[in-house]
Amino acid sequence: MPIALLPDRAVMTIAGEEATSFLQGVVTCNIETLEPGEARLGGLLTPQGKILFDFLIWSSGDGFRLDCPAEQAPALAKRLTLYRLRAKVTIAVDPTLGIAASWDGAETSADTERLREGRLASLGERLVFSEGAFSADATEADYHAHRIGLGIPEGGRDFAYGEAFPHEALMDQLGGVDFRKGCYVGQEVVSRMQHRGTARTRIVPVISTEGEALISGAEVSAGPRGLGAIGSVSGSRGLAMLRLDRLADAVAAGEPVRAGGTILGVEKPSFATFAFPEVSPAG
Repeated sequence: MPIALLPDRAVMTIAGEEATSFLQGVVTCNIETLEPGEARLGGLLTPQGKILFDFLIWSSGDGFRLDCPAEQAPALAKRLTLYRLRAKVTIAVDPTLGIAASWDGAETSADTERLREGRLASLGERLVFSEGAFSADATEADYHAHRIGLGIPEGGRDFAYGEAFPHEALMDQLGGVDFRKGCYVGQEVVSRMQHRGTARTRIVPVISTEGEALISGAEVSAGPRGLGAIGSVSGSRGLAMLRLDRLADAVAAGEPVRAGGTILGVEKPSFATFAFPEVSPAG
């Protein structure tokens, strides 16, 4: 039963009597409907609706904690502080806490805060622990293989910060955007994409039909059409941000999907509700 340490993640604490109203007004997800023990996907966007930061957030004590990329944590804290204005809120990265992931029912006797994954139940749980007080039986690569196999994107690996819309990163499919709550930074653009159905680009699973190892960053095409590029990979499987309208055209024309000389199968994530072309195993 696998448990993997995620040393590239950091924990941030946002506390204070106005923490709920402050976060509700700036992040994409609904803070007020968080369930006990749930780690929910969320993001902080540019005013133009592009993802600046993505994270998991949960209720803890008198405020909230965020599980975010460690290298992004200082910049995220700075951006949240910029939006804080006079709100009675404290924002701080907690260097004493670490993050691990468990799946397939893995258990540990260590003292951890256990959180169920709000993105997808089969992704498992997040474990929050005191640094230096935890060991694991799986690797970070094992976790990413699990994540990729389920079709779950991750910022910095599958999309570039500041360049992708929440729909492209599947945040709308994974509970990371609430379309019924009030305004937040970038909300107008995201809501317009939702209601007009203008999201043509999505991150979807791809697999080498011959079992060849995929290469992160490889361009994906079909005939003369550029479809996108591969993000994170694990052996013959990966995630790729693709133009689905061009993919549909390629399917209609009987053109195989390729990354260089490798023929790809393209899959619709099991949790996805968006329209998706029927792609044969050979592309």
